[in-house]
Amino acid sequence: MRTVVQLSDLHFGTTIAATLDPLIQLLQKLRPDLVIVSGDLTQRAKTQQFVEARAYLDRLPAPRLVIPGNHDVPLYDIARRFLSPLGRYRTHISNDLAPVFLDDEIAVVGINTARSLTFKGGRIGRSQLATSTAYLDALPPHVARIVVTHHPFDIPVGLSGVAIVHGAERAIDAFARCDVDLVLSGHLHLVHVASTAKYVAGYDAPMLVAGTAVSTRARGEPNSFFVFRVDRQVTECDTYTWDEETTAFQQSDTRTFARVSGQAASPTWRSHSRPSIP
Repeated sequence: MRTVVQLSDLHFGTTIAATLDPLIQLLQKLRPDLVIVSGDLTQRAKTQQFVEARAYLDRLPAPRLVIPGNHDVPLYDIARRFLSPLGRYRTHISNDLAPVFLDDEIAVVGINTARSLTFKGGRIGRSQLATSTAYLDALPPHVARIVVTHHPFDIPVGLSGVAIVHGAERAIDAFARCDVDLVLSGHLHLVHVASTAKYVAGYDAPMLVAGTAVSTRARGEPNSFFVFRVDRQVTECDTYTWDEETTAFQQSDTRTFARVSGQAASPTWRSHSRPSIP
């Protein structure tokens, strides 16, 4: 069983200074096998914001899998937005926009959904899906499969101003054929859990949206991040939320997702039961 941390929407340029060091210290204690950062490392894709984000990433436990978000594309610099939308991201963060992590137990595939033609929305292209699914199809049966995007495949009822990623139905259908275990994303700045069964009957894998880890841009929720313990049969997801009184991230709940008869995943819920790291 592997321990995987998912951070999202760091938004350097709008970070809460008090959260930065405690998050690093907690992750050092958790000793994850992988840290995922699912996009929006910066607020406005400015050079200084990328420099700060790079310095922070370097303090996180390794290995790390990082993908861009829509805020990592310049908003007001129109020429750069269309001629080199992720140029600064490539310079300061990574030139790999489709990162992959693989070990003996898990495979994590990152897909870039950020585009210059839309300010908030995202898209998964057919060629991206073809590349990702070819990789996933070649994995041994015992390896747990995780897909990470910035833009989500589902949003809470009543949430305005955001939309699901363009190409969601086609993507989930492809993930079903590859028997993907977890679909992770960010963008919403709040925690949201849904199921792929919304798109494909009989394919009941969890789709989890992480909150913003260290930014002021929360949607009425505390800053948060996910910690997963993953294998092919059972995955546990702990949510850690920021507690202003203790100035620390505390475990607030646990979700358990168990595969049924070796097919897909059936999510169940249980309240907080694990003590936080002292």
